[in-house]
Amino acid sequence: MVSNFNKSVQRRVTELLSGAPTNQNLNMSLRHLAKWRAQVLDSILTERSGDRVLSGPFKGMHYPNRTAEGARNPRMIGCYESCLAPVIEEVIAAGYDRILDIGCAEGYYAVGLALRMPKARILARDTTEKARDACAELAALNGVGDRILVGGEVAPEEFASLIQGRTMILCDIEGAEGYLLDPEQSPALREADILVEVHEGMRPGLLSQIKARFEGSHNIRQIERRIDDTGLPDWAESLGDLDRLLLLWEWRSTPTPWLWMQRKARS
Repeated sequence: MVSNFNKSVQRRVTELLSGAPTNQNLNMSLRHLAKWRAQVLDSILTERSGDRVLSGPFKGMHYPNRTAEGARNPRMIGCYESCLAPVIEEVIAAGYDRILDIGCAEGYYAVGLALRMPKARILARDTTEKARDACAELAALNGVGDRILVGGEVAPEEFASLIQGRTMILCDIEGAEGYLLDPEQSPALREADILVEVHEGMRPGLLSQIKARFEGSHNIRQIERRIDDTGLPDWAESLGDLDRLLLLWEWRSTPTPWLWMQRKARS
């Protein structure tokens, strides 16, 4: 029996292909079909490997929730944003007092860091109620709900109170980082280490703008995305190459480099 989900995918692809075969229409059709196949693989992954993260910095974390944004498969495998794995280990080793996760979504990083940093206070913030509810649910499921404070949108004037002790800010807010991360309007930002995903593809020039704002107060390292297939489960050997790639695919459509900005030592 053909599922309603498959029927809806077919309708959408038919709509996209009904017009002129432009590069844009064909690309949109390819992405739509790729997301369909990725969600089919999601079910297979859960059935065969369970609901715990298989590898990476947050190996063992219960993760049954659907994602608030982006692909679930690489999160489950443990290769999601694998370029950040060394930085995440640096953060854990540094023993920060407080982690401020801005744009926490369903809580992959907030809960993962809470599990790895039992002495840290985690502040998870997101603009959408659905994401906040999912984050709180994931925290409770993993037994760290008492150390994660979930809240809404962060305003620039809040940084003065949010940054306390040794604080690390993790920021992924779909281009709004250009507005929020401004040490001229929020001087307290100069006292925190900041890991920010820069949505350069959405707003060209944003990368250089943020670098310029913090180059006087922080040492800045730019981190480019990469794919790591070392966490693929053994059973994935039986899959075709395309399915293996789709298990690793994060659904990104434009470059999203990260900046790891560590405050300079004060003389």
